[in-house]
Amino acid sequence: MTCLELLSPARNADIGIAAIDCGADAVYIAGPQFGARKDAGNPVEEIGRLCAYAHKFGARVFVTVNISLREEELEEVHSQMTAEQEAGVDAFIIRDLRICEWKDIKVPLHASTQCAIRTAEDAKKYEAAGCSRIVLERELSLTQVKEICSAVDCEVEAFVHGALCVCYSGECRLSEHLDGRSADRGECVQACRSMYDLSDASGRILVRNKALLSLKDLNLHDRLEEMASAGICSFKIEGRLKSISYVRNITRYYSEALDALVAKHPGLYCRASFGKSSGGVEPNPWKTFNRGYTQLFFDGKRGQWSSMDAPKSMGEFIGTVIRTRPAGKDSMELLLKPTGKGVELHNGDGFAFAGKGGVTGFRGDVCSSNTIVCKHVQGLREGLSLYRNIDTAFERELERKPFRREIPVRLSVRIHGKWNIDVYAVSEDGRELLSPFKADLEQAENRDRAEAMLREQLSKSSLHYRFHVDSVVSDAPGAALPLLSASTINSIRRLVAEDLDTQSCRTQRMLNNRTVGSAVEQPAPLPTHRTSSQKHANEGSFAAGPLMRSKYCIKYELGLCPVHQGAKPTGALFLLNNGRKLALNFDCGACEMTVTAASL
Repeated sequence: MTCLELLSPARNADIGIAAIDCGADAVYIAGPQFGARKDAGNPVEEIGRLCAYAHKFGARVFVTVNISLREEELEEVHSQMTAEQEAGVDAFIIRDLRICEWKDIKVPLHASTQCAIRTAEDAKKYEAAGCSRIVLERELSLTQVKEICSAVDCEVEAFVHGALCVCYSGECRLSEHLDGRSADRGECVQACRSMYDLSDASGRILVRNKALLSLKDLNLHDRLEEMASAGICSFKIEGRLKSISYVRNITRYYSEALDALVAKHPGLYCRASFGKSSGGVEPNPWKTFNRGYTQLFFDGKRGQWSSMDAPKSMGEFIGTVIRTRPAGKDSMELLLKPTGKGVELHNGDGFAFAGKGGVTGFRGDVCSSNTIVCKHVQGLREGLSLYRNIDTAFERELERKPFRREIPVRLSVRIHGKWNIDVYAVSEDGRELLSPFKADLEQAENRDRAEAMLREQLSKSSLHYRFHVDSVVSDAPGAALPLLSASTINSIRRLVAEDLDTQSCRTQRMLNNRTVGSAVEQPAPLPTHRTSSQKHANEGSFAAGPLMRSKYCIKYELGLCPVHQGAKPTGALFLLNNGRKLALNFDCGACEMTVTAASL
């Protein structure tokens, strides 16, 4: 049986705990330093707190060490990783393969998506170096994913949801070129979300003031079965800078999908951790941060991947503005032609529309089914498509109705003597224990009623366990039962839960038919890897090579592709932004676009 892992992002320990409650089998988080999101660092003590909670359910915690490391940092990196290992982390997500040489780092090492693994040869190199898991590049087709999975024996992880870098992961120098802050060092300024003009070689502006490098967000919710069949065992959600409501909503969305996949193929798949999540609200991926969704190159075909008109979160489409009019000194009223899907608006909801200057957002003060009263918003006019990017009622429900995760436990009760009560418990993860109790009570006059109360009170929750009574057997004379009060039975249940907690949850499930954490004992020679020190030695030479390389193509997005769309040649094309010029280069044979520095 192959276990499937849902891997969720955690900006901090509290968000990680929320993800686990919503059904995540693992979470990834940054330590104090050296993660690819510089603003998402966490103290080792907080990582330990997250590990302690995750391990109650057999869930795992991975720590990111996925920036390009400088030689003088290695000692500090090693010290931090050692402390995190002692705190209980289950794996490190790495980029610099010099880490594979540290024999005292015993937990598995995962090759980050920053390693830009997009061929079987790349995958084999990282597996041979000692990585027990590889994280795939996002711009791959299902056919390419299958080829890579069949070429290696290690675990294979792939992104299924969230923001997309326009370039191949780990190969972007655009942020550093434009602003001096390196994406390789966790300082990306998201230059791909900036506004650009597109010009030809003569300086003629073809497109003005659009986020020409911005992509929609990834959503492969409907393709999980194909990915699992291809060999993917870990399904990753992007978002270590996202809010707790986003993580709750999206984690639950994908956890339900994986549960359905497991139920569809009994005996073939199982989840990689234990416990069931309940409560909360119905997840909806349109109600939290998104730029619209795409499946990118999953089918091996090009599509409309760009979010050039909306590089920020747009949310769900709610209707078209058909009238605006003043509603007071500084207010205006909008009348909408609704979508017909019964969208309910609430006072305080956030809205957005795309205009000439990009995305404009505003709050609705008074909202009804088809009218919004708000403060005056520049550019808001008839004919615009309006989106809701903050659903206040949904956000309140996420906060007010948190998900609860519990491990199912089956109980068998045996009563013998006068009155010895033995409660035998078996948890979903395979823990077994016998908890004996002694009661000095009267005999129940109505045995059926006493048994019904015993079953009812024991079949509830305590700590993070959900109990169910399989059988009640009495060896006492006449098969009698003691007269147990509800409070006494509740105490028995709580004590059984405490007894279970003295045993650790079993965490060694199998992913991809291999024991979690299996690693190569004798690492092969390390693949060639461009370190940060090498990069900095070449600073100032960006013009000699691409600042980024991408499967995304501006020509295709604008209908200018000579191969797929039969368009006429455009000549050289350039991006312009605040006095900076970037040259676009198109390799139609490889169907790739590169961006290089250019002189004005």
